[in-house]
Amino acid sequence: MARAWHLASRPDGMPTIDNFALKPLPDMPLAEGQARVRNLWLSVDPYMRGRMNDVKSYVPPFKLGAPMEGGAVGEVIESRNPAFAPGDKLLHMAGWRDEAVIGAETMAQKLPALGVPDETWLHNLGLTGGTAYFGLLRVAEAKAGDTVFVSAAAGAVGSAVVQIAKLKGMTVIGSAGGAAKCAWVRELGADACIDYKAGDVLPQLAVAAPEGIDVYFDNVGGEHLDAAFALARQNARFAICGMIDRYNDGGALTLKYLIRTIPARIRMQGFIYTDFLAELPAFVQEMAGWVLAGKVTARTTVHEGLDSMVDAFLGLFSGANTGKMLVRI
Repeated sequence: MARAWHLASRPDGMPTIDNFALKPLPDMPLAEGQARVRNLWLSVDPYMRGRMNDVKSYVPPFKLGAPMEGGAVGEVIESRNPAFAPGDKLLHMAGWRDEAVIGAETMAQKLPALGVPDETWLHNLGLTGGTAYFGLLRVAEAKAGDTVFVSAAAGAVGSAVVQIAKLKGMTVIGSAGGAAKCAWVRELGADACIDYKAGDVLPQLAVAAPEGIDVYFDNVGGEHLDAAFALARQNARFAICGMIDRYNDGGALTLKYLIRTIPARIRMQGFIYTDFLAELPAFVQEMAGWVLAGKVTARTTVHEGLDSMVDAFLGLFSGANTGKMLVRI
């Protein structure tokens, strides 16, 4: 019998296992236009924490007592939809479960036969790679010669930003937690990497970027964001992708150097992946070329089995992942 993780209660601060419940899904005969998919890979992403709060946002909150959702890649095992045949691989949003019924209301696309591993559509060719691409090149309008600072550069989005920026002729400074992660960020091509666990961010960034930064790609917020304000050059652009530093903490954010927004004419813009749906074909074409040529690579942290989904999710907030966090079913 198929199973799915349900939201049992809304977290107050850092979620715990008690906020989740793994329950069987009722057997459902397929209606016309539906397909049954056996999930192979499940995506684990920080934005899912926001959906656990009952607040208005760019996506509706998870419903209490209902199956949770997220990116997934699965194989069609039964279909009453002429667009999908048994054996087709689909990218869809009915994650957090081992089997899903995909209908017209579920975002799903058939994966093209590019010869890449299935899970690539959950990182570099999917939401995280697209978030990196659009945030850097469209929102921040980064260009050759810019100095780019990327927080959480050893994460799924940050590691893609590092590689895209280098391919586009930029100087890249990353930040990561620990010597091993910083070493990997440099392997990806970063010109420098700040170890935020080894000391304060601002003095390290000042050494790495003595002439300041043109672009900041924010995945963290907090101290990283303030350091970027402090060292921003004239007309710097900040792409605000995420602030994982605050996802479990509702406290006020203190930014000592925010006032530099005025004299430096800093432009700061938040964005989400779906802002750029019309440009997805162009992104996939360029990113696929890089991936197939080995110019953009990925590292994954893989948990095995649906039972491990919550452990994988909670690990995002303790730095337990290098690269993309995934669950293999």
